[in-house]
Amino acid sequence: MKYDNLFSHKSYEPESSVLYIVGTPIGNLSDLSFRALNIIKNASLIASEDTRQTKKIMSKFEFSNRITSFNKHNSFKKIPRIIQQLTSGKSVALLSDAGMPGICDPGEDLIREARSHDINIICIPGPCAPITALVSSGFPSSKFIFEGFPPKKKSEREKLLFEISKSEKTTILFESPHRLKNLLNELKEYCGGGREIMISRELTKKFEEHIGKNIEQAIHHFEEKEVMGEITIVIKGISKDKQSNSFNKLEIKNELNELTNAGLNLSAAAKYLAKKNNLKKSIIYNMY
Repeated sequence: MKYDNLFSHKSYEPESSVLYIVGTPIGNLSDLSFRALNIIKNASLIASEDTRQTKKIMSKFEFSNRITSFNKHNSFKKIPRIIQQLTSGKSVALLSDAGMPGICDPGEDLIREARSHDINIICIPGPCAPITALVSSGFPSSKFIFEGFPPKKKSEREKLLFEISKSEKTTILFESPHRLKNLLNELKEYCGGGREIMISRELTKKFEEHIGKNIEQAIHHFEEKEVMGEITIVIKGISKDKQSNSFNKLEIKNELNELTNAGLNLSAAAKYLAKKNNLKKSIIYNMY
C-alpha cells in the first residue's frame, strides 16, 4: 500500500453501531496512528474526555467532526445518550484526554454499558503511559501491577503501600506533581530507600526524562525542585528471599493500638509485638 493511500484505506473507516475505543497520543501528536486518525475523522460522534486535547488533534491534522464532552462530571448523563446513538446505527469514537480510554477515566463505564446492550466494541490500540514507562524502566515486565493513582484515604493508602513493599511484581503508579514528594517519602518508609524505582516525567514530550535508580536517589533529585508535568512511577518488585523478611505494618499498627486501648502500657505492648513478629522494639515504638 502506498503511503498516500493509508488515510483513505477502507478498512480504517468506522462501521455503523460500533463503539471505537481509540488510543490517542500521551504527548507527541505524531504518535497518532493512521487507523486511529481515520476513525476519529469519520465517526458519527466523538465522545472526548477532554475536548481541548481532541481539538488539538483536529487542528494538527486539519479536520472537523461532531464532538461531545464525556468526563467524570457528566458521564452519568451522557452514557444513555451515547448508547442511543449507537443503537440507532451511529458510530462513536471514545477518546481519553491522553492514551487509552478506560484506564483511570469514565470510559470503562461506557464500555461496560455498551457491552450490556450487545453493542459491537472495537479497540484501536495506541500509546499508553503505564506500558511506555514500564518498558523504559528495564524492570521485569512479564508480571506487573497497575494501581493507578494511590488512594487518599489513610487506611487504604497504607494497605497499598504495604502491598507494594512485599510484592515480587513490578508496580506502576500515577501521581500528581504536587503529591509526588510525599509519596516518595512514604515509599521509602515502607520499601526502604534502596528499592529500585523510576520516575517517568512528560513521556513522549520535549522534556521527557526518567529519574532515579532507587527511592533515596529520587527523593534527593526532587528535594530542591518544583515537580511539574505528567508523572508515571515504576517500582521494581522484591526478590523472594526479601519477601520472607517483610512484615505487615498496618496490621501491627492496628494491633498495637488495640493493646494500648485495652489498657496495656506502650512498653509492654511493643515488647510483646516485637517478640511476636521478630522485630526490634524500636520499630514498634515508631509505629505508635
